[in-house]
Amino acid sequence: MTLPSLPPARGKLIQGAALAPYTWFRVGGPADALFLPEDVSDLSSFLAALDPSVPVTALGVGSNLIVRDGGISGVVIRLMGRAWGEVMKTGELELTAGAGALDLAVAKAAGKHGMTGLEFLSGIPGSLGGATRTNAGCYGRELKDVLVRLDGVTRSGERRTYGEGHTPVDFGYRHSGLPEDFIVTRLVLRATGLAAPEAIAAEIEALQARRAETQPIREKTSGSTFANPDPPGTPDQRSAWKLIDAAGCRGLKVGGAQVSPLHCNFLINTGEASAADLEALGELVRARVMDHSGVNLRWEVRRIGRLQPT
Repeated sequence: MTLPSLPPARGKLIQGAALAPYTWFRVGGPADALFLPEDVSDLSSFLAALDPSVPVTALGVGSNLIVRDGGISGVVIRLMGRAWGEVMKTGELELTAGAGALDLAVAKAAGKHGMTGLEFLSGIPGSLGGATRTNAGCYGRELKDVLVRLDGVTRSGERRTYGEGHTPVDFGYRHSGLPEDFIVTRLVLRATGLAAPEAIAAEIEALQARRAETQPIREKTSGSTFANPDPPGTPDQRSAWKLIDAAGCRGLKVGGAQVSPLHCNFLINTGEASAADLEALGELVRARVMDHSGVNLRWEVRRIGRLQPT
């Protein structure tokens, strides 16, 4: 789309910015404009002054995302840099972290302070802000289990707080009830107890080793492609990967996209995939699982943007 004049900002504002380098799949078309705000004041003032007709999309670090080949209309906002990745101890059992902080970095920071209960974050790819949007989880825990409160900015530039002492967040399985136009900027997390930093570091290292053995983390991939069925069915229908495997989809290909032979709830870009290849492969997997087991798999990876270049 043709954008109206954009308001001034202290951060970087890039017209026609390529988005593929900002996603883990390394696919997708450009943004009409990409905004990298300096801090929350910069973000808030920019949104307040931005023409209300201009769409706004928050990108995160692109770990659980397919940007379609036609790119994204309007302004894409990515929270990156020191101001967005800072993690601080703010109480005996509390950490405050910017939404751009990587989940692994938050788990390690907690461990250095001897704070236990946040180790599971090391198994979630991406940033804390993105994890909030989907109530991400693994190893039996979800973000909602450790979240105290969160701050963010609405499309109109208004700052809001959710959580303890404020409006609650309606978390569900791989879902949050946050408004679609709300951009998370900062979170306060609570650990469950204290332990020796060395023991916590060893636990995180073990979880990372387990993840490396079972997931294609060295490929151009994302987090899990599909959510596990909710509510769960029979034992063979409780895991998306089991349903995909049973439907004969392990290693299945469409163009340059492939179902990972290592873990079949991951799609990978073998090197020449388009976003259309990835999305078509995902839909083919969903159809085969439906035909085989009658289960309708739900996408966990977000698919955003225009299907074709304008």
